[in-house]
Amino acid sequence: MKNVFLLNAHQAYPFSEGKLNQSLMNQAKAHLESHGYSVQTTTMLEEYEEDAEIEKHQWADALILQSPVNWMGVPWSFKKYMDLVYTAGMDGRLCLGDGRSRKNPNQQYGSGGTLKGKRYMLSLTFNAPSEAFQDPKQDFFQGCSVDDLFLPAHLNFRFFGMEAMPTFSCHDVLKNPDLEKDIQRFGDHLKLHFPSLDPK
Repeated sequence: MKNVFLLNAHQAYPFSEGKLNQSLMNQAKAHLESHGYSVQTTTMLEEYEEDAEIEKHQWADALILQSPVNWMGVPWSFKKYMDLVYTAGMDGRLCLGDGRSRKNPNQQYGSGGTLKGKRYMLSLTFNAPSEAFQDPKQDFFQGCSVDDLFLPAHLNFRFFGMEAMPTFSCHDVLKNPDLEKDIQRFGDHLKLHFPSLDPK
């Protein structure tokens, strides 16, 4: 794994300027470049071109999606990105449709991905506290995990044949933030999953 594509999905909200997501993006870029990785980036707040974005996915060995959690999913601007870029990539550059054909519709659905061997990581920022997850006594999430909540995002990347790396998440970032600890944890997460490429 040498080439890493960083995607910042943040969309500014009245109560969230996106500083934490940008800080985590900057931290990931600095870590990766200082450890021998080549990095490309895209942010939803800047213009992008569909073919260039598809090329970034093809170029990358791994992708990190940095995203706030808005209404239990990714912001609308990243949903637009998926609708534009990922739909354009269904011509074989990201996937060959759903892997089935009219002649053989019983093939495994979702087996058409052409990015096999590539990996992805979700890095998410939540207002919800970590205690709200994986606890059946919590009424709202009813015991589900962060990855349960973000199953659609996992499935989108799996549709291209990509494999998941462990998810990272920051919690309670609005009402009870501990940003210093979050940044330290993210650094540890990056060191574990993106170790130095320098043999020294």
